[in-house]
Amino acid sequence: MIGSRATLAPAQYGPVELTVISLRDPVPSAGVLHALADQVSEGVVRVLDFVILSKSASGTVSIEEIDLDGFALDGLELHAPGLAGDEDLTAIAGRLPFGGAAAVVVLELLWARDLAEQLAHDGSVVLAAERIPASVVNTIVGMASDD
Repeated sequence: MIGSRATLAPAQYGPVELTVISLRDPVPSAGVLHALADQVSEGVVRVLDFVILSKSASGTVSIEEIDLDGFALDGLELHAPGLAGDEDLTAIAGRLPFGGAAAVVVLELLWARDLAEQLAHDGSVVLAAERIPASVVNTIVGMASDD
């Protein structure tokens, strides 16, 4: 998912996750930014890139890095702006409904960095990883507890 917008110095990163979030408004809510800031301050994740996508009612697509001034107010910073590639962002934006908006957030999973380093040291690799949305897990656990 590294695209032409990225200009990064060589660095060691842990596993990275790209999350696409449907937004009701063309900017993330203060609550979302505060929740993200909490995860950053707890050392769970590091924000590498954060892009806002929107599609007007006429179909015009807009792709913009989040407003860094507003972002910094929440104690957050982007560690690798431009990491989300133009081609991928354009494809994601193309799937937005007319009048829709989304955030593309690239997070380094700091909690998994040590494990990733040890796997690499051992010559092992992660063969697959899949995220199950919280709503699905909660529904399944709720159904299982009803039995």
